[in-house]
Amino acid sequence: MFENLSDLDERLAELEGLLSDPSVFDDQEKYQKIVREHSHVSSLHELYAEYRSVLHQIEENRELLNEESGDRDLEELAREELADLNRRRDELEQAINLKLLPRDPNDEKNIFLEIRAGTGGDEAALFAADLFRMYSRFAESMGWKVEVMSSSPIGIGGFKEIIALISGDHVYSMLKYESGVHRVQRVPDTETQGRIHTSAVTVAIIPEADEVEVQVDPGELKIDVYRSSGPGGQSVNTTDSAVRVTHLPTGLVVICQDEKSQHKNKAKALQVLRARLLDKMEQEQHDRISEDRKSQIGSGDRSERIRTYNFPQGRVTDHRINLTLYRLDQIIGGGLQEIIQPLIAHYQARAQGHAA
Repeated sequence: MFENLSDLDERLAELEGLLSDPSVFDDQEKYQKIVREHSHVSSLHELYAEYRSVLHQIEENRELLNEESGDRDLEELAREELADLNRRRDELEQAINLKLLPRDPNDEKNIFLEIRAGTGGDEAALFAADLFRMYSRFAESMGWKVEVMSSSPIGIGGFKEIIALISGDHVYSMLKYESGVHRVQRVPDTETQGRIHTSAVTVAIIPEADEVEVQVDPGELKIDVYRSSGPGGQSVNTTDSAVRVTHLPTGLVVICQDEKSQHKNKAKALQVLRARLLDKMEQEQHDRISEDRKSQIGSGDRSERIRTYNFPQGRVTDHRINLTLYRLDQIIGGGLQEIIQPLIAHYQARAQGHAA
């Protein structure tokens, strides 16, 4: 069923030759594209090699059973091994089929995590901080790095907005389905009557853009500097270190004030701006391709309510796949795998159905 993979050896050798070519390395955009393809083809090659090996072992065990040697222990061992081999064959066929699906070019990228408080006032801002801690702890468990790029804290420990760069292995592929509205239902600390309030926070997952992907013309930027504001902290309100960058053609605005250095804040702002510009370009492309983006995998619609965290019941519900888990403490503490893996499996299965 995988005869189209017969030229994997040849393509892998070709890619390795290109990676050792100095002229290719000089073109960083081309080099990064080849590196990504090499990683994909190499992993597919390993899966296919194991698949062929398993098929060979299945054939050997079948021949042994057909010979009827009379050695019952040997035949029983062959039957047990054959059952294990058949299971492994099915797993490998599934894995190879997934590898053959059209790939999201952003899957291997780092991401900007943008969390914004929505309806609910201070309670929404406090939940934004809770979600940031949740993603930070999950990132730590994955061996990823989290760097705050910009934040707008409120005095009681929440955030109106926080933007962080999460760097590591295949970050986007793991977190890309987190974009959307996250709703929380709980009794706020300030509520004296014990009434449950509902608040909302918007999460956006934006793949990091390489400089070669998005060229920003300095002439199209308006850069303003001003004094940082916020609760506490050294250098706040003492130096003009905060930076606001406006991209004039699109009207996109990025503000960074967390660093003491104006230069560092500007560099971070430009980094976020490039990612937002790439995201905007891709969104527009998706809109042209599809009249209804919501029918596409993950939709990416940040106005879509995707998940509810109900504290009184200790319940988390992901509305896209009708998954309800009564493990809120573990999930809000960073145990996101319990939701992320079923989401990935759901959308991969859907993609396979569309491909078929």
